[in-house]
Amino acid sequence: MQKQGRLTTILGMAFLALLVVPPVYYMIIVSLKPRSAIYRTPSWLPDRTSLDNYVKVLVNDKFLVNIGNSLIVALATTLLAMILGVLAAYAIARFKFPGRNAASQLILMSYLTPMVLLFIPLSVVVGNLGLADTLSGLVLVYLTFAVPLCTWLILGHFRDFPQDLEEAASLDGASKMRTLVSILLPVSAPALATAASLAFMMAWGELFLALTFVKGQGVMTAPVALQHMSTGDVQQYGPIMAGAVLSAIPVLVVYYISQRWVVQGAAEGAFKG
Repeated sequence: MQKQGRLTTILGMAFLALLVVPPVYYMIIVSLKPRSAIYRTPSWLPDRTSLDNYVKVLVNDKFLVNIGNSLIVALATTLLAMILGVLAAYAIARFKFPGRNAASQLILMSYLTPMVLLFIPLSVVVGNLGLADTLSGLVLVYLTFAVPLCTWLILGHFRDFPQDLEEAASLDGASKMRTLVSILLPVSAPALATAASLAFMMAWGELFLALTFVKGQGVMTAPVALQHMSTGDVQQYGPIMAGAVLSAIPVLVVYYISQRWVVQGAAEGAFKG
């Protein structure tokens, strides 16, 4: 039985690898091909490699500026969403006040609300605050989906965590904030890492809102800059693939750093379910 389960796991992972690896591999291969070789018969092995696409993206298109903008927006969104999410989740999980259950349901509903419905209100708010075409305005917009996501993920962990240690700390004179920081957050590392990783990845790869709220070349995020590389019917496949490879590196780094806690959090969620 154990061997059958292991065989099923291996076959499942092999099937997923066949779906995921070829597109990524082909993206890297195309990014290393000279322009003249891209439009020939597609091949999985390049005749010769070239870094011209990366040079064009980094030097001519100044793509590093766009990556820097994405980093600023994604990191700021993740940090603010985690702070607000932790405080909101702790308040709902530990304090008794009228409408507590309704608040948790509204948080979930706000996350599930289609972004298209919030587009016009968000445009009005960002415009009235004078944050149009700024990274700060984009961060504010991203918080509308990042905060509910982080709050909901962290709330489930806080509710399942026993309160014995917190009550003992309260008897020793620890304040609510001290209990949260010293006791609850350290044992919630898997949930926090999962929420932070998802918030970062969503903010990093988001295109629709970024394409709408930022227009200037100096404030474009990486997905918007990649979108602008397609001009009319002309597709710059080499630079686009090179930019896509460069854009994937920060996400891979974040996941590599947090994977241990993310996997642990997913496993805990599975057992609790």
